[in-house]
Amino acid sequence: MTETTSPPDRRAALGLLARSPAARLNALLPDLPAHEVLRSPEIGTVMVRGRAGGTGNAFNLGEMTVTRASVRLSSGEVGHGYVQGRDRGHALRAALVDAMGQADPARADAILAPLRADEARRRAAIAAEAAATRVDFFTLVRGEDE
Repeated sequence: MTETTSPPDRRAALGLLARSPAARLNALLPDLPAHEVLRSPEIGTVMVRGRAGGTGNAFNLGEMTVTRASVRLSSGEVGHGYVQGRDRGHALRAALVDAMGQADPARADAILAPLRADEARRRAAIAAEAAATRVDFFTLVRGEDE
């Protein structure tokens, strides 16, 4: 595997870590494992691109603040974390969980599994709220049916 490719489960884990609330990640990983900071958490901006209709030509939508960090565990695995916003601790913990996933997948999954469950609950709540506003036009009484 080259540096530019990522297995699908690692990519999904990095996305989950980026979307998870920082406070929840802090609660799941209160004590940081032994590590060396390769890139201390730094704040910057990235250009967000969009596509008209999802398939049209790409255009620059605007900038978004992100924080990134890179760490190396004492066992040698390197992890990276990118998160939206300005939370240095969130980026550092995301990088640590990424590295832990390479060294000890079971230990990282002990952190990722509750985050997955939290995200599934959030998505289900949003879907239920949207479903409550659904209108079934076939059950409406039309004027000629009276």
